[in-house]
Amino acid sequence: MNIKQYLDSTYLKTASQAGLSEAENDVVVKNAIAEAITEGFKLIMIRPDKVALAKEMISRANSTLLIGTVIDFPEGKSDLETKLKEANEAIENGADDLDFVCNYEAFKNGEITLVKEEILIGTQIGLANNKTVKWIIEVAALDDKEIMQLSALIKNVVISNFKEENYAAVFVKSSTGFYQTQNNLPNGATIPTIIMMLENASPLPVKAAGGVRTYEDAVEMIRLGVKRIGTSAAKAIVNGENTTNQY
Repeated sequence: MNIKQYLDSTYLKTASQAGLSEAENDVVVKNAIAEAITEGFKLIMIRPDKVALAKEMISRANSTLLIGTVIDFPEGKSDLETKLKEANEAIENGADDLDFVCNYEAFKNGEITLVKEEILIGTQIGLANNKTVKWIIEVAALDDKEIMQLSALIKNVVISNFKEENYAAVFVKSSTGFYQTQNNLPNGATIPTIIMMLENASPLPVKAAGGVRTYEDAVEMIRLGVKRIGTSAAKAIVNGENTTNQY
């Protein structure tokens, strides 16, 4: 298998989160984009304000690298209008993949109509513009039953409103990588959570994000059935190196 074509190489820290100046953080972003181009990864996942930069660098390199960005990141609590504004700006700037943070708190509170609406409208906008859409459910914020229910809800909205040919372009994704857990519990993809997602999201594809830190981890996720892996340690994973990166 060409593991690189499963990897969404990721850098989503703001300058303040990274403890860097804006200029220093820009250098990190540029290096991440350049590495993804050189290594031949599937996609570079970056903040929305860096999409235009990535588009320029990729075009200059005549690369096929895809650009992904996050929408309403990392909490997913914004109203639908805000989500759609961010999505449209990302599309205009050249993003290929839109990774929406699902309003999982609304889901937990029983606001199912709200969640269904954002999934429907967000997916419509993405597919209408030939983009891949991913819905981040933040598994660390959910219990097992909620993981299964939210994965199934996203699936049901998609299969009820879109053609089968579109299913492969709408993912259920495990995590933002930024959720703060207690007692250092995992905040991303684990084998049990991914199995639950795969069983309940099918026929939609699943992206494992957060917690995939070794080549062996990545291979296991692919064998389980995931179609994408989000990681900030893509090169280390490919090279079989150990990494302590949380995402």
